[in-house]
Amino acid sequence: MSILEKLHLKKHDAAGEGTDGGEAPKKNALAYFIVDHNHVISRIVAVFVIFFLICIPFVGINYDLTSYLPESSESKQAIDKMEATFGYPGTARIMIKDVTLYEAKQYKSLMEKVDGVDQIVWCDITTPVYSSPDFIDYTKIDEYYKDGNAVMDLTFKKGDNDESTKQAINRLTEILGDRGYVTGPSPTQKLISENVQQQMKFILLFAGAVIFLILLFTTTSWFQPFLFLTVMLCAIILNKGSNIILGEISFVTNNIQDVMQLATSMDYSVFLLNAYERERAKGLDNETALKIGLGNTINTVLASSMTTFFGFLALVTMKFHMGFDLGIVLAKSIICSLLMVIFLMPALLLKWNDRLDRTEHRPFLPDFHKFSIRVNRFSPYILAALLIFALPAYFAQSMNDFRFGVSALASGKRTAIYQETREIEEKFGKSNLFVCIFPNDSPAAEKAIIDEIEAMPDCKKVMGMASYLPDGVPEQILPVRITELFHKDGWTRILVYLKTKEESELAFKDSSEVQAVIRKYYPEEGFVAGMTPTNIDLKQILSEDYTNANNLAIFCIFMVVAITYKSLVIPIVTMIPIMIAIYMNMSFPYIAGEEMIYIAYAVVSCIQLGSCIDYAISSMENYELIRKTEPDKKIAAQKMTQMSFPSILTSGMILSLCGYSINQLSSIPVISEVGHLVGRGAFFAVIAVTCAMPVLLKLFDMFLTTDAVTRHRILKEKVVRFGERFRGKKQG
Repeated sequence: MSILEKLHLKKHDAAGEGTDGGEAPKKNALAYFIVDHNHVISRIVAVFVIFFLICIPFVGINYDLTSYLPESSESKQAIDKMEATFGYPGTARIMIKDVTLYEAKQYKSLMEKVDGVDQIVWCDITTPVYSSPDFIDYTKIDEYYKDGNAVMDLTFKKGDNDESTKQAINRLTEILGDRGYVTGPSPTQKLISENVQQQMKFILLFAGAVIFLILLFTTTSWFQPFLFLTVMLCAIILNKGSNIILGEISFVTNNIQDVMQLATSMDYSVFLLNAYERERAKGLDNETALKIGLGNTINTVLASSMTTFFGFLALVTMKFHMGFDLGIVLAKSIICSLLMVIFLMPALLLKWNDRLDRTEHRPFLPDFHKFSIRVNRFSPYILAALLIFALPAYFAQSMNDFRFGVSALASGKRTAIYQETREIEEKFGKSNLFVCIFPNDSPAAEKAIIDEIEAMPDCKKVMGMASYLPDGVPEQILPVRITELFHKDGWTRILVYLKTKEESELAFKDSSEVQAVIRKYYPEEGFVAGMTPTNIDLKQILSEDYTNANNLAIFCIFMVVAITYKSLVIPIVTMIPIMIAIYMNMSFPYIAGEEMIYIAYAVVSCIQLGSCIDYAISSMENYELIRKTEPDKKIAAQKMTQMSFPSILTSGMILSLCGYSINQLSSIPVISEVGHLVGRGAFFAVIAVTCAMPVLLKLFDMFLTTDAVTRHRILKEKVVRFGERFRGKKQG
């Protein structure tokens, strides 16, 4: 029996509703209409489900996270300018093992002929590799050739996600065979686009199996899990297919939406079934019981789901626009789940009622009586410990070692590309590409820019027209295919290779120096693009996004709870354990010395707040109802724990295990980390709510068990009595 179901059970029993001797239940016109026309409505729902199922393949999936940068960011402007003039090239780094210089040159010549390859940078530009080995100074080329291994930097004609780039990578892999590694942004994006869909299908099936087993254990019929998962599958199809209105969504959104919808919306269908069974137990026929139960469900679940809805919706305010489609899709998933529970599930209940009855079994969960006594005994000490830990956890979660870069989101330790990249870097160090463009109005300025950048300590190579053309020789002698690599439509492009990681303090420092050189000559019309400039903007944007989105989520949920219960104290009481759980969750990586992907950190705070706040709200509602008949608040708190914990445990297990399923089965770091944080966050939320709410409810008992007028009168009387005692002491 769910928390919300028990809440309504007590409300109706207290009012005498649904009984022969009590007041007749209020008629919910929508519920009566849905049940009376369930056959027609179910057919309409089926049409919508089929339509949106057909739409799913037509929803675009965006793997280019740089496209979500705001238009005002410098890196976005540079990328747009680059793409409009020269195209924004995909990049890769290639290492060939166990080759001579001559063999490496032959490989390079073959790879340069591959369709989609723009150019390959290697030491043969400055060193005659066909010369006798006795005349080659290997110390001058050790950044490109060492110990029989050759490393090359490659740019493609199109972007990382272009089909021609993917085909070129396939051809390069064929040429190199088992002697070469192809790594970098373009191969990583190819790996994600080809593997992540299959990976997430398996994760969804695994999460569905986990939820099925949890429901088998926590429900009272073998067939109930089939009913719930059927409703949720239709809701997922509705949500995924309706994403077509957005045109495209990010691969992050696409690959967490299904499991998150399963984990956060399952309670709605559980509640309707329990409300229906409760009315049947009173002797009502199936249709009448469903009408009353559905009426109760509509009112309660709509109010309850708003906290989750607004928690997700707060993500749309992020300047990093991936938050927009993530917020819209997750918030929409709540609406789709509600629609399927309200409009489809009644028809399924009437159709499958006999199967539900035939497959009933005894409850497997204990009554948690002894557990609730122990929790209430230690609740004050646990709350004190949580509050003591909350302050350092709050500061620790802001001191995490964050990664902002696009490469950090996609290339994880469990991928072959990650291991191959590490091996290349161990032999040859880092290679970080910057692409600079500026007006083609002064060969002298171009030469000065190249010279200044080449003089930087971390500069490995600068590729420009001068790399192909000696001083004083006109560029007209070169073929157009060469000149358009660097001069086109009045603009100059140079490629700068630095010996740094894409994301590090040194890389950020070098990026500032490169931009300073460009702006020295072209203050208004110089642009620098690359992973490092993008990471700098991401760091600034996401840090601000987290603060704004998280504060908005807190404010919206506070207001929803305050308006629903007409109290400013209730939202404070219910949010205390959830905020502590969030700080505990986010501080854990700092304590463990682990890095965090910042976008996962920013997103999960809103998800955890929106999806777990119901645990505390339901505990408060149960306590308030119990206190109407129980004068002892200590006993009421103990009964509240006994009543609330089964549903909190069920919901928390679903959310936590779904999160950990994503974490363990996804090799994509940003998706895996979102799952890890959601799973651990749900676990902490269950502990914090279960252990802290009993003592919080007793402390704020007066604000929960009396109306606003009574509270005002009691407070006024206490103030008057305090004033009288104070004056009496003063006179004495």
